[in-house]
Amino acid sequence: MSAEDSTVTAYAPQIESVESIASVDADVWDRLFDAGHNPCVSHAFLHALEITGCVGEHTGWRPRHLLAHDADGRLVAAAPAYLKTHSRGEFVFDWAWADALERAGHAYYPKLVCCVPFTPVPGPRIAGDPGAAQLVRQAFEAQCAAGAASSAHLLFPATDQDAPCSADWMERRDLRYVWSNNRYPDFDGFLTQLSAKRRKEIRRERRRLAEQGIQFLCRPADGLDAAHWQTVYALYARTYHVRGQSPYLTPEFFPTYAALAPGRVLLIEAHLDQRLLAVAIAIVGDDTLFGRHWGTAVDVDGLHFETCYYQGIDYCIRHGLARYDAGVQGEQKRMRGFEPAVTRSLHHIAHPGLRRAVDVFLSEERRAVSDWAQSAQEHSAFRKV
Repeated sequence: MSAEDSTVTAYAPQIESVESIASVDADVWDRLFDAGHNPCVSHAFLHALEITGCVGEHTGWRPRHLLAHDADGRLVAAAPAYLKTHSRGEFVFDWAWADALERAGHAYYPKLVCCVPFTPVPGPRIAGDPGAAQLVRQAFEAQCAAGAASSAHLLFPATDQDAPCSADWMERRDLRYVWSNNRYPDFDGFLTQLSAKRRKEIRRERRRLAEQGIQFLCRPADGLDAAHWQTVYALYARTYHVRGQSPYLTPEFFPTYAALAPGRVLLIEAHLDQRLLAVAIAIVGDDTLFGRHWGTAVDVDGLHFETCYYQGIDYCIRHGLARYDAGVQGEQKRMRGFEPAVTRSLHHIAHPGLRRAVDVFLSEERRAVSDWAQSAQEHSAFRKV
Protein backbone atom coordinates (compact mmCIF):
# COMPACT_ATOMS: atom_id res chain seq x y z
CA MET A 1 0.00 0.00 0.00
CA SER A 2 1.43 3.36 -0.98
CA ALA A 3 1.71 6.31 1.37
CA GLU A 4 -0.91 8.06 -0.72
CA ASP A 5 -3.32 5.14 -0.36
CA SER A 6 -2.89 5.07 3.40
CA THR A 7 -3.70 8.74 3.84
CA VAL A 8 -7.03 9.25 5.62
CA THR A 9 -8.94 12.22 4.29
CA ALA A 10 -10.49 14.30 7.04
CA TYR A 11 -14.28 14.19 6.90
CA ALA A 12 -15.95 17.56 6.44
CA PRO A 13 -19.15 17.78 8.50
CA GLN A 14 -22.28 17.94 6.40
CA ILE A 15 -24.52 20.98 6.86
CA GLU A 16 -28.28 20.73 6.59
CA SER A 17 -31.22 23.00 7.29
CA VAL A 18 -34.29 21.64 9.10
CA GLU A 19 -37.69 23.23 9.43
CA SER A 20 -38.50 21.94 12.92
CA ILE A 21 -36.48 21.56 16.09
CA ALA A 22 -38.51 18.37 16.71
CA SER A 23 -36.25 16.58 14.22
CA VAL A 24 -33.27 17.13 16.53
CA ASP A 25 -32.59 14.99 19.60
CA ALA A 26 -33.37 17.18 22.63
CA ASP A 27 -30.58 15.84 24.86
CA VAL A 28 -27.94 16.31 22.16
CA TRP A 29 -29.11 19.87 21.41
CA ASP A 30 -29.15 20.80 25.09
CA ARG A 31 -25.62 19.48 25.64
CA LEU A 32 -24.34 21.57 22.73
CA PHE A 33 -25.97 24.72 24.06
CA ASP A 34 -25.43 24.11 27.80
CA ALA A 35 -29.16 24.51 28.28
CA GLY A 36 -29.02 24.50 32.07
CA HIS A 37 -27.19 27.80 32.03
CA ASN A 38 -28.95 28.97 28.85
CA PRO A 39 -32.57 27.78 29.10
CA CYS A 40 -33.81 30.31 26.54
CA VAL A 41 -31.96 28.46 23.76
CA SER A 42 -32.93 25.02 25.07
CA HIS A 43 -34.71 22.47 22.90
CA ALA A 44 -37.82 22.77 25.11
CA PHE A 45 -38.05 26.55 24.66
CA LEU A 46 -37.62 26.47 20.88
CA HIS A 47 -39.92 23.45 20.53
CA ALA A 48 -42.63 25.16 22.57
CA LEU A 49 -42.45 28.20 20.27
CA GLU A 50 -43.00 25.97 17.25
CA ILE A 51 -45.77 23.71 18.49
CA THR A 52 -47.83 26.55 19.97
CA GLY A 53 -47.78 28.66 16.80
CA CYS A 54 -45.51 31.47 18.01
CA VAL A 55 -43.22 30.80 15.05
CA GLY A 56 -43.98 29.23 11.70
CA GLU A 57 -44.96 30.08 8.15
CA HIS A 58 -47.94 32.24 9.11
CA THR A 59 -45.96 34.35 11.61
CA GLY A 60 -43.08 35.39 9.34
CA TRP A 61 -40.69 33.30 11.48
CA ARG A 62 -39.93 30.20 9.37
CA PRO A 63 -37.58 27.83 11.21
CA ARG A 64 -34.43 27.03 9.23
CA HIS A 65 -32.16 25.58 11.92
CA LEU A 66 -28.66 24.77 10.68
CA LEU A 67 -27.07 21.49 11.73
CA ALA A 68 -23.64 19.93 11.20
CA HIS A 69 -23.22 16.13 11.39
CA ASP A 70 -20.00 14.14 11.45
CA ALA A 71 -19.25 10.98 9.45
CA ASP A 72 -21.16 8.88 11.98
CA GLY A 73 -24.23 11.09 11.76
CA ARG A 74 -23.70 12.70 15.14
CA LEU A 75 -24.75 16.30 15.63
CA VAL A 76 -21.53 18.24 16.24
CA ALA A 77 -22.66 21.85 15.73
CA ALA A 78 -25.94 23.71 15.39
CA ALA A 79 -27.58 27.12 15.23
CA PRO A 80 -31.22 28.16 15.77
CA ALA A 81 -32.17 30.08 12.63
CA TYR A 82 -35.24 31.59 11.03
CA LEU A 83 -36.07 32.94 7.58
CA LYS A 84 -37.99 36.12 8.29
CA THR A 85 -40.32 38.33 6.28
CA HIS A 86 -40.31 41.23 8.79
CA SER A 87 -38.19 42.57 11.67
CA ARG A 88 -40.59 42.28 14.60
CA GLY A 89 -39.68 40.48 17.82
CA GLU A 90 -35.90 40.78 17.49
CA PHE A 91 -35.00 43.74 19.76
CA VAL A 92 -32.23 44.71 17.33
CA PHE A 93 -33.85 47.27 15.11
CA ASP A 94 -33.05 47.32 11.39
CA TRP A 95 -36.20 48.92 9.97
CA ALA A 96 -34.16 51.79 8.48
CA TRP A 97 -31.85 49.33 6.73
CA ALA A 98 -34.82 47.55 5.19
CA ASP A 99 -36.35 50.84 4.08
CA ALA A 100 -33.09 52.01 2.48
CA LEU A 101 -32.62 48.82 0.48
CA GLU A 102 -36.22 48.70 -0.69
CA ARG A 103 -36.09 52.38 -1.74
CA ALA A 104 -33.10 51.43 -3.87
CA GLY A 105 -35.25 48.82 -5.62
CA HIS A 106 -34.03 45.70 -3.81
CA ALA A 107 -35.86 43.33 -1.45
CA TYR A 108 -34.65 43.22 2.17
CA TYR A 109 -36.94 40.35 3.07
CA PRO A 110 -36.59 37.48 3.49
CA LYS A 111 -33.57 37.71 5.75
CA LEU A 112 -31.90 34.97 7.80
CA VAL A 113 -31.75 35.46 11.56
CA CYS A 114 -29.85 33.33 14.08
CA CYS A 115 -31.50 34.04 17.41
CA VAL A 116 -34.05 33.01 20.01
CA PRO A 117 -37.35 34.59 18.91
CA PHE A 118 -38.73 37.37 21.12
CA THR A 119 -35.88 36.88 23.59
CA PRO A 120 -33.09 39.49 23.93
CA VAL A 121 -31.03 37.28 26.24
CA PRO A 122 -27.36 36.63 25.37
CA GLY A 123 -26.41 33.00 24.94
CA PRO A 124 -24.67 30.60 22.57
CA ARG A 125 -25.93 30.96 19.02
CA ILE A 126 -23.62 28.69 17.02
CA ALA A 127 -22.61 25.88 19.35
CA GLY A 128 -20.49 22.77 19.03
CA ASP A 129 -17.16 21.66 17.64
CA PRO A 130 -15.21 24.77 16.54
CA GLY A 131 -14.41 23.46 13.08
CA ALA A 132 -17.99 22.39 12.42
CA ALA A 133 -19.31 25.63 13.91
CA GLN A 134 -17.17 27.55 11.42
CA LEU A 135 -18.87 25.69 8.58
CA VAL A 136 -22.26 26.61 10.04
CA ARG A 137 -21.21 30.26 10.11
CA GLN A 138 -20.10 30.02 6.49
CA ALA A 139 -23.46 28.49 5.59
CA PHE A 140 -25.19 31.71 6.61
CA GLU A 141 -23.03 33.65 4.16
CA ALA A 142 -23.56 31.05 1.44
CA GLN A 143 -27.34 31.38 1.66
CA CYS A 144 -27.03 35.14 1.18
CA ALA A 145 -24.68 34.67 -1.77
CA ALA A 146 -27.16 32.26 -3.34
CA GLY A 147 -29.97 34.81 -3.05
CA ALA A 148 -31.99 32.88 -0.47
CA ALA A 149 -31.79 35.88 1.88
CA SER A 150 -30.67 39.50 1.62
CA SER A 151 -28.71 39.31 4.83
CA ALA A 152 -27.85 37.22 7.87
CA HIS A 153 -28.09 38.42 11.46
CA LEU A 154 -26.69 36.79 14.58
CA LEU A 155 -28.43 38.32 17.59
CA PHE A 156 -27.20 38.41 21.19
CA PRO A 157 -24.28 35.97 20.99
CA ALA A 158 -22.78 35.36 24.41
CA THR A 159 -19.12 35.07 23.48
CA ASP A 160 -16.61 35.77 20.74
CA GLN A 161 -16.82 32.08 19.82
CA ASP A 162 -19.94 32.95 17.84
CA ALA A 163 -18.11 35.59 15.82
CA PRO A 164 -18.15 34.74 12.10
CA CYS A 165 -14.82 34.19 10.41
CA SER A 166 -15.45 36.69 7.59
CA ALA A 167 -14.67 40.38 7.88
CA ASP A 168 -17.91 41.03 5.98
CA TRP A 169 -19.82 40.70 9.25
CA MET A 170 -20.45 43.93 11.16
CA GLU A 171 -20.83 44.30 14.90
CA ARG A 172 -23.63 46.19 16.59
CA ARG A 173 -23.77 46.97 20.31
CA ASP A 174 -26.41 47.85 22.86
CA LEU A 175 -26.79 47.76 26.63
CA ARG A 176 -28.69 45.38 28.85
CA TYR A 177 -28.98 45.57 32.62
CA VAL A 178 -27.86 42.88 35.04
CA TRP A 179 -28.06 42.66 38.83
CA SER A 180 -25.20 40.75 40.47
CA ASN A 181 -25.53 38.88 43.76
CA ASN A 182 -22.54 39.77 45.91
CA ARG A 183 -23.53 37.21 48.55
CA TYR A 184 -26.08 39.53 50.10
CA PRO A 185 -27.66 38.02 53.24
CA ASP A 186 -31.05 39.51 52.39
CA PHE A 187 -32.69 42.37 50.48
CA ASP A 188 -31.76 44.90 53.15
CA GLY A 189 -28.17 43.75 52.86
CA PHE A 190 -28.33 44.65 49.17
CA LEU A 191 -29.89 48.04 49.92
CA THR A 192 -27.05 48.96 52.27
CA GLN A 193 -24.72 48.99 49.26
CA LEU A 194 -26.76 51.61 47.42
CA SER A 195 -26.46 55.35 47.80
CA ALA A 196 -28.58 56.84 50.56
CA LYS A 197 -30.84 58.51 47.99
CA ARG A 198 -31.53 55.30 46.05
CA ARG A 199 -31.97 53.27 49.22
CA LYS A 200 -34.54 55.72 50.52
CA GLU A 201 -36.44 55.81 47.22
CA ILE A 202 -36.68 52.02 46.96
CA ARG A 203 -37.87 51.63 50.53
CA ARG A 204 -40.51 54.31 49.92
CA GLU A 205 -41.71 52.56 46.74
CA ARG A 206 -42.04 49.24 48.55
CA ARG A 207 -43.76 50.76 51.57
CA ARG A 208 -46.43 52.46 49.45
CA LEU A 209 -47.43 49.17 47.85
CA ALA A 210 -47.55 47.41 51.21
CA GLU A 211 -49.78 50.16 52.60
CA GLN A 212 -52.25 49.47 49.77
CA GLY A 213 -52.44 45.84 50.85
CA ILE A 214 -50.69 44.44 47.76
CA GLN A 215 -48.95 41.15 48.52
CA PHE A 216 -46.43 39.20 46.45
CA LEU A 217 -45.89 35.53 45.77
CA CYS A 218 -43.15 33.78 43.81
CA ARG A 219 -44.32 30.42 42.54
CA PRO A 220 -43.01 27.81 40.12
CA ALA A 221 -45.37 27.50 37.17
CA ASP A 222 -45.43 23.70 37.28
CA GLY A 223 -48.91 22.25 37.54
CA LEU A 224 -50.96 25.44 37.38
CA ASP A 225 -54.50 24.93 36.16
CA ALA A 226 -55.88 26.28 32.90
CA ALA A 227 -57.90 29.04 34.60
CA HIS A 228 -54.82 30.47 36.28
CA TRP A 229 -52.86 30.40 33.02
CA GLN A 230 -55.74 32.19 31.32
CA THR A 231 -55.55 35.00 33.88
CA VAL A 232 -51.76 35.21 33.56
CA TYR A 233 -51.97 35.40 29.79
CA ALA A 234 -54.61 38.15 29.89
CA LEU A 235 -52.25 40.28 31.98
CA TYR A 236 -49.34 39.58 29.62
CA ALA A 237 -51.46 40.36 26.54
CA ARG A 238 -52.67 43.67 27.97
CA THR A 239 -49.09 44.98 27.85
CA TYR A 240 -49.28 44.70 24.05
CA HIS A 241 -52.91 45.68 23.58
CA VAL A 242 -52.47 49.06 25.30
CA ARG A 243 -49.86 49.85 22.62
CA GLY A 244 -52.13 48.70 19.82
CA GLN A 245 -50.08 45.54 19.18
CA SER A 246 -50.74 41.81 19.17
CA PRO A 247 -48.84 39.64 21.67
CA TYR A 248 -45.84 37.78 20.28
CA LEU A 249 -46.62 34.64 22.27
CA THR A 250 -49.79 32.56 22.09
CA PRO A 251 -51.90 31.53 25.11
CA GLU A 252 -50.60 27.99 24.78
CA PHE A 253 -46.92 28.87 24.94
CA PHE A 254 -46.42 29.45 28.66
CA PRO A 255 -48.14 26.28 29.97
CA THR A 256 -46.55 24.22 27.19
CA TYR A 257 -43.03 25.40 27.96
CA ALA A 258 -43.62 25.02 31.70
CA ALA A 259 -44.67 21.39 31.13
CA LEU A 260 -41.69 20.66 28.85
CA ALA A 261 -39.19 22.27 31.26
CA PRO A 262 -40.26 21.67 34.87
CA GLY A 263 -38.81 24.16 37.31
CA ARG A 264 -37.78 26.69 34.68
CA VAL A 265 -40.78 29.05 34.65
CA LEU A 266 -41.25 31.31 37.67
CA LEU A 267 -44.30 33.50 38.19
CA ILE A 268 -43.86 36.57 40.39
CA GLU A 269 -47.41 37.53 41.29
CA ALA A 270 -48.93 40.63 42.89
CA HIS A 271 -52.25 40.02 44.67
CA LEU A 272 -54.82 42.42 46.05
CA ASP A 273 -57.87 41.12 47.89
CA GLN A 274 -57.27 37.60 46.50
CA ARG A 275 -57.18 38.98 42.96
CA LEU A 276 -54.19 38.51 40.68
CA LEU A 277 -53.27 42.11 39.97
CA ALA A 278 -49.97 41.77 38.10
CA VAL A 279 -47.43 39.14 37.13
CA ALA A 280 -43.83 38.93 35.98
CA ILE A 281 -42.84 35.80 34.07
CA ALA A 282 -39.21 34.78 34.55
CA ILE A 283 -37.06 31.84 33.48
CA VAL A 284 -34.78 30.17 36.01
CA GLY A 285 -31.34 29.09 34.82
CA ASP A 286 -28.79 27.18 36.85
CA ASP A 287 -27.21 30.39 38.14
CA THR A 288 -29.26 33.21 36.58
CA LEU A 289 -32.83 34.47 36.74
CA PHE A 290 -33.98 35.85 33.39
CA GLY A 291 -36.73 38.46 33.57
CA ARG A 292 -38.82 38.07 30.43
CA HIS A 293 -42.45 39.27 30.46
CA TRP A 294 -44.86 41.20 32.59
CA GLY A 295 -48.46 42.35 32.69
CA THR A 296 -50.87 44.15 34.98
CA ALA A 297 -54.62 44.63 35.21
CA VAL A 298 -54.31 48.25 36.35
CA ASP A 299 -51.51 50.81 36.46
CA VAL A 300 -50.29 51.32 40.02
CA ASP A 301 -47.35 53.58 40.79
CA GLY A 302 -44.29 51.47 41.59
CA LEU A 303 -45.96 48.12 40.88
CA HIS A 304 -43.76 47.38 37.85
CA PHE A 305 -40.56 48.03 39.80
CA GLU A 306 -41.60 45.76 42.68
CA THR A 307 -42.93 42.93 40.54
CA CYS A 308 -40.24 42.92 37.87
CA TYR A 309 -37.16 44.06 39.82
CA TYR A 310 -37.27 43.90 43.61
CA GLN A 311 -39.09 40.58 43.93
CA GLY A 312 -36.70 39.03 41.42
CA ILE A 313 -33.68 40.36 43.31
CA ASP A 314 -35.08 38.98 46.54
CA TYR A 315 -35.67 35.61 44.87
CA CYS A 316 -32.05 35.47 43.67
CA ILE A 317 -30.76 36.26 47.15
CA ARG A 318 -32.95 33.62 48.80
CA HIS A 319 -32.10 30.94 46.22
CA GLY A 320 -28.42 31.73 45.78
CA LEU A 321 -28.58 32.71 42.10
CA ALA A 322 -25.58 34.70 40.92
CA ARG A 323 -27.39 37.26 38.79
CA TYR A 324 -30.68 38.63 37.56
CA ASP A 325 -30.68 39.47 33.86
CA ALA A 326 -33.48 41.96 33.24
CA GLY A 327 -32.82 42.27 29.50
CA VAL A 328 -32.18 45.16 27.15
CA GLN A 329 -33.52 48.69 27.38
CA GLY A 330 -34.97 50.34 30.47
CA GLU A 331 -32.74 53.04 31.94
CA GLN A 332 -34.87 52.87 35.10
CA LYS A 333 -33.22 49.53 35.95
CA ARG A 334 -29.91 51.25 36.57
CA MET A 335 -31.40 53.30 39.40
CA ARG A 336 -32.48 50.09 41.10
CA GLY A 337 -29.22 48.21 41.36
CA PHE A 338 -28.89 46.81 37.84
CA GLU A 339 -25.66 47.63 36.07
CA PRO A 340 -25.06 48.00 32.32
CA ALA A 341 -23.50 45.22 30.27
CA VAL A 342 -22.76 45.42 26.56
CA THR A 343 -24.70 43.14 24.22
CA ARG A 344 -23.67 42.38 20.65
CA SER A 345 -25.20 41.41 17.36
CA LEU A 346 -23.45 40.55 14.09
CA HIS A 347 -24.73 41.37 10.61
CA HIS A 348 -23.82 40.23 7.12
CA ILE A 349 -25.46 42.18 4.27
CA ALA A 350 -25.05 40.94 0.71
CA HIS A 351 -25.70 44.28 -1.04
CA PRO A 352 -22.34 46.14 -1.05
CA GLY A 353 -23.83 49.63 -1.02
CA LEU A 354 -26.05 48.99 1.96
CA ARG A 355 -23.24 47.13 3.71
CA ARG A 356 -20.94 50.16 3.41
CA ALA A 357 -23.60 52.55 4.69
CA VAL A 358 -24.50 50.33 7.64
CA ASP A 359 -20.82 49.85 8.49
CA VAL A 360 -20.36 53.62 8.83
CA PHE A 361 -23.52 53.93 10.93
CA LEU A 362 -22.54 51.08 13.26
CA SER A 363 -19.07 52.52 13.79
CA GLU A 364 -20.62 55.73 15.08
CA GLU A 365 -23.25 53.88 17.08
CA ARG A 366 -20.63 51.74 18.85
CA ARG A 367 -18.86 54.87 20.04
CA ALA A 368 -22.14 56.25 21.36
CA VAL A 369 -22.92 53.01 23.20
CA SER A 370 -19.43 53.00 24.71
CA ASP A 371 -19.95 56.55 25.98
CA TRP A 372 -23.40 55.61 27.28
CA ALA A 373 -22.01 52.61 29.16
CA GLN A 374 -19.23 54.68 30.72
CA SER A 375 -21.71 57.34 31.83
CA ALA A 376 -24.00 54.67 33.31
CA GLN A 377 -21.13 53.22 35.30
CA GLU A 378 -20.16 56.65 36.60
CA HIS A 379 -23.72 57.31 37.76
CA SER A 380 -24.32 53.94 39.37
CA ALA A 381 -26.96 53.51 42.06
CA PHE A 382 -24.32 52.00 44.33
CA ARG A 383 -22.64 54.18 46.91
CA LYS A 384 -19.13 55.36 46.28
CA VAL A 385 -16.46 53.53 48.26
